Amino acid sequence: MSDLDGDFGLDFALDGDPEREFHPGIAKRMAHKTVAAGALIRDSADRILFVVPNYKPFLDLPGGIVEPGEPPSAACAREVREELGLDLRIGRLLVVDWTPGRGPWSDQVQFVFDGGVLAPSTALRPAADELTAARWLPLPDAAGDLRASMLRRLTLAMTAVASGATLHAEFGHLLNAP
Repeated sequence: MSDLDGDFGLDFALDGDPEREFHPGIAKRMAHKTVAAGALIRDSADRILFVVPNYKPFLDLPGGIVEPGEPPSAACAREVREELGLDLRIGRLLVVDWTPGRGPWSDQVQFVFDGGVLAPSTALRPAADELTAARWLPLPDAAGDLRASMLRRLTLAMTAVASGATLHAEFGHLLNAP
């Protein structure tokens, strides 16, 4: 039984017994993607709250990898709490973006959720084991410290906030028009 059985117990019951593999072992041989979830947190001037990871040279959104059996929105809330000490209500989905694998990293499906609007004076507690700081920056000012694909994804996320649409992207390039 997983941790989700309590949350989705009725849904599991309605779905019936889990499928059995027709060819045992095939599920373990199938490709697996990494799933990540981040929160677009803004202030009243539309500055974005970025985290400064100690393990890579680029700014990032608060968030991280979705654990097995964990819904992306729950992972987003957990990661924001772990990284910054914030208990946020994670809002609607803004962007789903696929990024190709590069270097040691597998390809990913990345979810960007609306983390809402906070006052820049909100107390933040950056997790010292992961982060060196947190910064409020306008997107254009952060551009030089972002990967190009992240800049494209965040531009789409800001468009999604303004339009009310959820956007689908691949490597930060829009696939559906609002």
